[in-house]
Amino acid sequence: MNQEETIWSGSPSQIVNLGTFIFCTLTVILLPIAFWKWLVIKNTKYELTNQRLKITRGVLNKRRDDLELYRVKDYIIQEPLFLRLFSLGNLRLETSDKSNKFITIRAIPNSIELKDTIRSYVEVLRANRRVQELDIDQL
Repeated sequence: MNQEETIWSGSPSQIVNLGTFIFCTLTVILLPIAFWKWLVIKNTKYELTNQRLKITRGVLNKRRDDLELYRVKDYIIQEPLFLRLFSLGNLRLETSDKSNKFITIRAIPNSIELKDTIRSYVEVLRANRRVQELDIDQL
């Protein structure tokens, strides 16, 4: 088996908290809320390897979710107007993983390029492991 290598890593942009930062700054008493929201984003990390997507979250308690790339079924790029103003987008992955049906990589630059990168690794892993996706519709 090939050794696992990091292909991409990143975290969401703090721009997703801009509205909260402005509101909390105007009402000084709410500054701890702004600080907490900053910490949540600061402590969200994404790591794409040639085999898995690893997502680490949590400020006080950490949680790490690993998604085997061959389980990715579909890719959705979401580019809300606010994020497009800052050249950011969300990448939503539909998976066959029982614990994570959908995974969203939030507020990242070059979301389309990341989607294409993930897609290419998904195809390679499926071919190497002889995995095929089979959807059975309920009647």
